[in-house]
Amino acid sequence: MSVPTARKSSPSLRTAAALLLATASVFAAPLALAQTPSAGIERQDPSAVHYRTVKVDGVEIFYREAGPRDAPVLLLLHGFPTSSQMYRDLIPRLADRYRVIAPDYPGFGRSATPAPNEFEYSFDHYAVLMDGFTRQLKLPRYALYLMDYGAPVGFRLASAHPERVDALIVQNGNAYLEGIGKFWDPIKAYWNDHSAANGEHLRQAAMTLEGTRWQYLHGEPDPSLVSPDAYTLDQAYLDRPGNTDIQLAMIYDYRKNLPKYPQWQAYFRKHQPPTLVIWGKNDQIFLAAGAEPYRRDNPKAEVHLLDAGHFALETQGARIAQLIRDFLAKQ
Repeated sequence: MSVPTARKSSPSLRTAAALLLATASVFAAPLALAQTPSAGIERQDPSAVHYRTVKVDGVEIFYREAGPRDAPVLLLLHGFPTSSQMYRDLIPRLADRYRVIAPDYPGFGRSATPAPNEFEYSFDHYAVLMDGFTRQLKLPRYALYLMDYGAPVGFRLASAHPERVDALIVQNGNAYLEGIGKFWDPIKAYWNDHSAANGEHLRQAAMTLEGTRWQYLHGEPDPSLVSPDAYTLDQAYLDRPGNTDIQLAMIYDYRKNLPKYPQWQAYFRKHQPPTLVIWGKNDQIFLAAGAEPYRRDNPKAEVHLLDAGHFALETQGARIAQLIRDFLAKQ
């Protein structure tokens, strides 16, 4: 009995097999590349925001950061009653050209909230911590964006270390008595009489949802442009147990800022830092009358009054970003 011999493959079969192998190799190459962690990774979007924490003097500080690490630094200091969340839209608008960093102070946002009997809640202490923060992140030079509480914190930094500050961007951040109006009367009463009754009045006026919402909406021509998420989140942080005691401590400490105004004005005159002043002109917390005096001490300062309220970024964010880009490009 004969054994069957293997049938030779036909030319057409050999051609089909070759084509199949070639096709498989074309698809396999990118697949292998994608499975290799170090290959084929696209350059990260510079506007992507990172959420990080760092310990400064034992206190955990939360911050947002975006932009190239080797780009000029823009340090954003927030106001009351908010946190770095107020810069949520501004950061990606500037991160293509700048390294943008926005920390939360202790007791605000997502930073640590030590009890007032264990931590000094004051503008002096915040400035020391923010100085330590810049050192921790190895930021030898930076431009400062200062809003509301950010002004007394940032002006302490700038006047103590003028060689580090490339520029000032002041948005509804006060350094002149002209900016203090009737809004401050109940606060001044608390400064003069640090009583529980006056403190309770401020809790009800400034630390309830109604008061927080008013700070965002008052003076805005079109309140529908203000995201309710912003003031609702701020209020959620204010409503944490013990947080209103922290805020009262800061409000009481604010009395120490007004006597420092002449010192900061002397810094403006002596060092003439490039300064951009942006003001929501309908603000009743810090009056628009506090904007123009920056030019009195620094004639080269740019001053822009916008049709907005205290939180001008909420409705004028795109315009403010463009003003900042144009201003910093000239420095």
